[in-house]
Parts: sequence; structure tokens; C-alpha cells
Amino acid sequence: MAWTKYQLFLAGLMLTTGSLNTLSAKWADMFSAKGCHDDAEHQFSHPFVQAVGMFLGELSCIVVFYILLCHDRRRPEPTMNPGQSFNPLVFLPPAMCDMLATSLMYVALNMTSASSFQMLRGAVIIFTGLLSVAFLGRRLAPSQWFGILTTIVGLVIVGLADFFSGNKQDTHKLSDIITGDLLIILAQVIVSVQMVLEEKFVYKHDVHPLRAVGTEGFFGFFVLSLLLIPMYFIHVGDFGGNPRQVLEDALDAFCQIGNEPLILLALLGNTVSIAFFNFAGISVTKEISATTRMVLDSLRTLVIWAVSLALGWEQFQGLQVLGFVVLLVGTALYNGLHRPLLARIPWCAARMNTEEEDSPEERERLLGDGRVQTGDEG
Repeated sequence: MAWTKYQLFLAGLMLTTGSLNTLSAKWADMFSAKGCHDDAEHQFSHPFVQAVGMFLGELSCIVVFYILLCHDRRRPEPTMNPGQSFNPLVFLPPAMCDMLATSLMYVALNMTSASSFQMLRGAVIIFTGLLSVAFLGRRLAPSQWFGILTTIVGLVIVGLADFFSGNKQDTHKLSDIITGDLLIILAQVIVSVQMVLEEKFVYKHDVHPLRAVGTEGFFGFFVLSLLLIPMYFIHVGDFGGNPRQVLEDALDAFCQIGNEPLILLALLGNTVSIAFFNFAGISVTKEISATTRMVLDSLRTLVIWAVSLALGWEQFQGLQVLGFVVLLVGTALYNGLHRPLLARIPWCAARMNTEEEDSPEERERLLGDGRVQTGDEG
């Protein structure tokens, strides 16, 4: 069945804003500007300030939710389900996981390329699958186990590509690239814990997805904004990436923004894109299918890689292309995207009917609600 213009718009919006989210964050990292003192120009290295901006974008989803709800209630026959009342504190644990994972990923983005950053986030299906078996009592189909193994191979290939490229470029030291890649993998473990917590304690409350994203965004924005105060005094040496060598120097970030307005444009791009990405992802699931949303989410890795090459942010690596293809196959197998193709083969169709896989709705809940964590994933 052909897509409507509105469905095409939603698909394009999701792909564009999802790609823009990572690209704008990386763009901000590439600027150099003077800070609050008479220091020389230095790189804009403020991952926690960027994470606060990302949560502000998630928080704005609450505004979108109430706008849509008011618009729906003006109709003769309202169709939007606002969900039941709930205790917002049930979102606090997953929001803290989101906050920690997002902060780690923004730290890692300073150390590695945008394309590797996006590709390595595919590791989330490994830990999500394992934790769902351990804590949710799920049974994974053989194709899902094979998808996890394929994803592991893809991650190894991407890691090797980063290792070889790290010896050839001056933009990132090899030690930084390896550290960044490991931080991204660690962040995916935390994201998986977040998804399991949401599945076990949150989704039973029948909360509208936009409201859920906005509530977690509120907790993440509020708590991380408060944490910027002690971070200003925690000395971490060269790891801080700022003149005072502290964990985060928010004042230096604001001074750099004042001295280089394009940094503000990049940060606004990150904040606005995450809000629209969440809205588009939820709408694509509703108007088209969860499978389409998964495909679009995978395609944005290709867009980010292509744009990074076109802008000269990174060099072409054939091994990275192979890694992307293997990761794409692993994601497709885990999410069951191979099943429509195999269903055309009679003996495969009969065998698939005997497999007990999660329903698309369950798999959609387990894979999250479309953030850059996917945040965003964020």
C-alpha cells in the first residue's frame, strides 16, 4: 500500500531530525572559542551542558502532548487517549539511567567520530536482549540470538576500523578513540537497564509516549542542572577538556557560546531535533508501523556517515562500511525484519509459524520510545 503524503512527511522528519541530532552535537564539539578568562581559544568540550540541552528537548514533549490533547478535544469525536493518572516518580529511576547514559555518550562523542558513535549504539540490542531474558522472563527466538551474535561481530569490525583510523588522523588520538568507543558501549548497558525498568514498572501505567518522554526529560533536566554545580568544583585533570580541568565548567560553556554564536545554533539544533525526533518516531509507529520506525532509525546511521564524509569530518574507511552492513543485518535479524522475506518461501513460512517470538508491540516497548539513546538516544 502506497504511503500518504503525511506518512512520507513523518518518515522524512524522523530520518532528518534523528540524523541532525547527532550531527549538531558533533558540530558543537568542533568549535573553538575563548572562555570567561583571558585564556587562549579552546575546544568546546562541555558534554554535560549538551546533555542538559537534550533533556530540555525531551521536556518540551510535554508541551507537544498538551497541544495535541487540546486540539483533539476540540473535535466532535476526540480520538486521543491521554492515558491514566500516574505517579511521576515511577519515571525517576529510568530517567536517572537516561541521564547517566546520555552524559557518557556526549563525553564519548568528543573522543570519536559521529559515524562510529551512531554505529556503536547498535550494541543496545545485545544488552537489552540479555537483560530481558534475565529479568523479564522473555524467550528470544533463534533469529534474535543470531542477530545478537551478528551485532557483536559488527561492533568488533567498527572497533577495528576506529583502531586503524586512529593511527592515521590527528583529530583524535588513538587512546581517546578507544576510550570513547568503550564509553559508548558502557552507555548502551545503562540504556538497556533503563528499557528493562520502563518495561517492568512504567508501561503498565498506560502513559502516553510523549508524556512519558517529557516526564523523564523533566527529571533529567532538573537533576543534571543541579549536578552542574558540584561538577564545577570536581577536578579531573586533562579529562575535563576545559581550562580549569574540572568535570564540567558551565560558566566557561556560556562564555564560549557568547564568543561564538554558532555554538548556540548547534546546541539549539540538538535540543529542537530531539523533540521533533521523538514526536516523529511515535507518529511513524502509529501511522505506519514499528518496523518502519526501526528501519528509519538504522538508516540515519548511513545519513550521519555520509554527511560526515561530505563535510570532511572523517576519512573513508572500507572496514567501517563492512561494520555498518553487519550491524544492519544484526539489527534486522533481532527485530524480525527478515520474516516478511522468508515468509515467501513455503518451508520457511511453516517453520516460522512454530517459533514463539515477542509481538511487535512488546518488541517496540522493549526497544524504547525513539529517543537519542537512541538518547537516541538523545
